[in-house]
Amino acid sequence: MALNRLFASLTLSAAPSVIGRKTVQVTAVRYASMPKPVKPKPGFGISYRRTVHFPEEYTVKPLEVTNLAGRDPVSGRLVAKGIGGGIKHKYHWIAWVRDGPTEGPPQEEKVIQVLECGCRTAHVALVAVGDKLKYILATENMKAGDIIKTSRHLPRIPVRANEGDAYVLGALPLGTIVHCIEKEPGTGGLYIHAAGTYGTILRRQNDRIVVQMPSKRLFSFDEHCMAVVGRLSNVDHGDTPIGSPQRNRWLGNRPRSGLWKRKDGRHGRKIRPPKPVKEIHARKKSPLPAIVLNMTP
Repeated sequence: MALNRLFASLTLSAAPSVIGRKTVQVTAVRYASMPKPVKPKPGFGISYRRTVHFPEEYTVKPLEVTNLAGRDPVSGRLVAKGIGGGIKHKYHWIAWVRDGPTEGPPQEEKVIQVLECGCRTAHVALVAVGDKLKYILATENMKAGDIIKTSRHLPRIPVRANEGDAYVLGALPLGTIVHCIEKEPGTGGLYIHAAGTYGTILRRQNDRIVVQMPSKRLFSFDEHCMAVVGRLSNVDHGDTPIGSPQRNRWLGNRPRSGLWKRKDGRHGRKIRPPKPVKEIHARKKSPLPAIVLNMTP
C-alpha cells in the first residue's frame, strides 16, 4: 500500500515526462531501506505531559511550557495515553541546590511569598538571598516573612533546626523529619519532592546517615548530603477528591476508553446463563468378560 502511494505521488509530480522503471525501483529501494521509526516507551523518568523551555541562566520569571498531550516530542507518536488538554500553567524553576557556608554562622534567607504551582503538587516559596531571588519547595507551615537558615557546616553537636532550614544530614539530630535530600553532596535535592511527604532520620552508621523514606524503605546517605527540615506543603493533596469529571479534564487527564462496564464490558463481571443441569449417576457394575481357554498359542 505504501509503495502504491509512493508510485502515485511520483506519477503526479512528473506527469509531463515518462518515469522509467529504474527510477521507480531506486526510489522503492530507498524507501524500503529507511529506518523504521522507533516508538518510545513510557517511564524511564521521561515526562510526556509537558516540555519546559529553560533559559541559559536561572530566573524566577515563570517559564513557558509546551504541552505534549502524551506524545513523543521527536517523532510525535502517542506514548502515554490518557494525557491531554487541561489548564495551561507556567513553570516555576526550583533552585534545588541549597548552598551555605561551611564554617561560621549559617546563611539567613527570607521568605517573600508562598504560592501554588500548577506543574507540581507541593507549593513553592519565593526566597530572597542577599540581592538574589530563587524558588524553593515550601514546607507545611511556611509563610511570608519567615527567616530560614542554610549551612553546610558539620558541627560536633547536632543543631536545633527549625522548619525550612537546610543542613547536612550529619548535623541534624535523630528523629528529624526532612525532605529534598541530596544523592551526593553538592548535587541538589533529589529525593522526597511530593506534596505532604517527608523522611525520618533513624540512625547513624559511622559516616552514613540512615533515613526512612515515605515508602518505608531505608536509604543510607553520606553525612555531608544536604536536607531540608520539615514536611512538604499541601498536605491534603492526596486526600482531596477530584469531585467531577470536568475537574479531571482541567487537570489534563483525558477520559478512559469507555470499554469497561461492570456487567458486560471488558474485564467486567459477565452476566451469562447458568450451565445446564448435570446428571450424576452411580457407576454401573458391568459383568467381567468370560475367559476362553484353548490349546492354540
